Amino acid sequence: MSTHASVQGFEEAVVKALEYENHIRDLYREACTASRDPVGRTVFAVLADEEQGHVDYLEHALCALRATSEATPGELTTALPSREVIEAGIARLEGELAPTPDRESEEAVLRKALAAEVETSRFYHQMVAELPPAGRAFFTPFLAIEDGHIAIVQAELDSVTGLGFWFDHREFDLETR
Repeated sequence: MSTHASVQGFEEAVVKALEYENHIRDLYREACTASRDPVGRTVFAVLADEEQGHVDYLEHALCALRATSEATPGELTTALPSREVIEAGIARLEGELAPTPDRESEEAVLRKALAAEVETSRFYHQMVAELPPAGRAFFTPFLAIEDGHIAIVQAELDSVTGLGFWFDHREFDLETR
C-alpha cells in the first residue's frame, strides 16, 4: 500500500472517529440537560466533557495530518478512573444507591448511551486491528478509555433500573435471609 493511500485511510478513520465522538458528546449533553436526577446530571456532564476532550484530540490530530501527512499520538487523558478503581468504589458504596426519580426517561437515555459507547468501542478495536502500526498506536489509547465509559454507563444504568446490580455486582439477593 502506498504512503498516500495509508495516510488517506488513516485520515478517513480519524474523520469517522470524530463522527462517533461528536454523536456521543451530543447525546450526553442532551441527557445532562434533560435529567432530573442530580447524580445522573453529574455523570452525563462528566462524560460529555470527556467526549469533548476526545473531539479536541481528534480535531488536532486531523489538522496535523492534513498539514504534514503525519499525526503522531499525543497524550490522550481521561478524567475518569480506571475500571478497577471504579469497581473498588462501587464495592464501598454497595447498597447505598437509590433509583433516580425519573427512571424511565433516564433508563432510555442510558441505553442509547451504552449502545453508542459499545459501537464506538468496536470501531476503535477495528481500527487497532486493521490500520498500519502508526494508526494502531494512535487509536490504542481510546480502547481503555472507552472501556471505562462503557463501565460507567452500565453502572449508572444498573443503578437507575434498580435491578440489584451495579457493575455486574449484586447489590442485594432476594433469596438470602
